[in-house]
Amino acid sequence: MLYYQIINERVKERKGGHHSAKSLLYSVDFQEIKDLQHQGNWTEAAKVMIESAQKLEAGGADVIVICTNTMHKMAPEVMNSISIPLLHIADATANKIVDDKIKKVGLLGTAFTMEQEFYKGRLIDQFGLEIIVPDEADRVDIHDIIYHELCLGIINEHSKKRYLDVIDSLIRKGAEAVILGCTEITLLISQEDCNIPVYDTTRLHAEAAVDFALGDEE
Repeated sequence: MLYYQIINERVKERKGGHHSAKSLLYSVDFQEIKDLQHQGNWTEAAKVMIESAQKLEAGGADVIVICTNTMHKMAPEVMNSISIPLLHIADATANKIVDDKIKKVGLLGTAFTMEQEFYKGRLIDQFGLEIIVPDEADRVDIHDIIYHELCLGIINEHSKKRYLDVIDSLIRKGAEAVILGCTEITLLISQEDCNIPVYDTTRLHAEAAVDFALGDEE
């Protein structure tokens, strides 16, 4: 919903009038994806993503965005299965961080995103950022709140406080900013809640998609 809203707002901002985005949406059954994630069956999850991307390309899409951070674990396989560009969510985020001349960043997300290299490794290797992740107990809470609450549309003030406490711990470790590295976290945390820059991957990715698609067009 947020991607669709932000993309259309950005098109109207860029083009004015009553313009909106020409878009295709392929939505998967998240229960199936969640089960595959927690089973560690990334091969089957990749098949789902590849099939979805190919259907979008066949439908006439010129560019694809995967509207989730965690499933960018399969971004290389998806990229290799299509002939149109795929815009990586980590790139859209990192480009803004680099533009802002920030080097040391805290990363929040699912356990997969915080612990595996497919995401933070890209930020380090391709953009020269220093990435800090929460301690193990904090990572467990961040992950569980995403799956048990945010993915189900549950917004809990106690969970918000827990997230802010984790962000404070990242600041104490030297974080100059924090990446909301799960598209659901923006439902709970915003810039107004923090005294360091907050990078909302959902918004940055959606706006980058519009800017890529429109190019210099106004």
